[in-house]
Amino acid sequence: MTTSAKESRVGVVGAGAMGGGIAQVAAAAGHEVVLADANPGAAERARSSILTALDRRVESNKLDGASRDGLLARIHFVSTPLGGDLSVYRNCDLVIEAIVEELDAKRALFTRLDASVAPNATLATNTSSLSVASIASACTRPERVIGIHFFNPAPVLPLVEVVPWLATKPDLVASSVQLMTEWKKTPVVASDTPGFIVNRIARPFYGEALRILEEGVADAATIDWAMRELGKFRMGPFELMDFIGNDVNYAVTRSVFEGFFYDPRYRPSLTQRRFVEAGFLGRKAGRGYYDYSDGTAKPEPRQDRDLGKGILDRILVMLINEAIDAVFLRVASVTDIDLAMTKGVNYPRGLLAWADESGLDWVLRGITQLQNVYGEDRYRPSPLLRRMANENRRFYEA
Repeated sequence: MTTSAKESRVGVVGAGAMGGGIAQVAAAAGHEVVLADANPGAAERARSSILTALDRRVESNKLDGASRDGLLARIHFVSTPLGGDLSVYRNCDLVIEAIVEELDAKRALFTRLDASVAPNATLATNTSSLSVASIASACTRPERVIGIHFFNPAPVLPLVEVVPWLATKPDLVASSVQLMTEWKKTPVVASDTPGFIVNRIARPFYGEALRILEEGVADAATIDWAMRELGKFRMGPFELMDFIGNDVNYAVTRSVFEGFFYDPRYRPSLTQRRFVEAGFLGRKAGRGYYDYSDGTAKPEPRQDRDLGKGILDRILVMLINEAIDAVFLRVASVTDIDLAMTKGVNYPRGLLAWADESGLDWVLRGITQLQNVYGEDRYRPSPLLRRMANENRRFYEA
């Protein structure tokens, strides 16, 4: 993959919020970009959205008018809806897929892309949790396929997960990391496992909060307050699920759960399923865990610091245990895991650094107590947590 912006052309398939954002990032780095979509009018809507975002940057003096015009001119918005012919990407050195998160749809697209682009072009999927290997297997040249997972909104959030599968060309990993760095992103390398780094490790942030709600320990507002006020997380789990969309969050949880052969650690919540079935999808629907109707006051939390500390500790030990297990199973390096959680979902600190600070023995006691109370495999401690706590080891040695 050629990384020089002056020499390479980038294609983006899918002109939704994510695809448009990726196109903007690539154009900002100096690439000529081809942006197309199967839906009529999508490319034009993407152009309007990108222009609005760039105008805001001009108004705030973060960008000048000439740079805005130059960036927009580098994006070729294909007005004709994509059909069976993908020849618009024929001259692209890199094509990034950003379509619906459905495996069959992605595999069908990659089969067509593989036949349409140059033999040496790189094909990348922006999937957040699906198997890169399965997507790549739809191609006759699967070794040129890699996962390059941006976080939404792509122009704002710095993290990119670079995900090689079993047969990705080794030099493609290094060149993808280099390219993302040139695009002023923070790349981390993850193994091709369900959810990669962020969407795997973050599951307890939502899942354990939902369990606490279902048990009647506290309401959503109190749980959110505890995580914000005491844990210093930017948003509480219920605020964040409403922001992401309960349908999206539930779909990712289901994907990770199924991908791990129904491991109870990732079991979805029946409460969240019912919210999705009822159409209470969060902000975009006007109602989720909170009511977003005009004039509706947000419920007041119960600001009991002892209760809040218990909530924070329960969710935190689950998060840390998941991060440690990701190290144990070689999902990513210690530094990349902490970088991913701080840059991808804005955690107040890296979970492994947090483990060192709190003490691995404290984490082990907390997760073991939960397992003893509930008798569920959901709360099993990672073998690496047991080993390191017993040996009094740390992830970051002083």
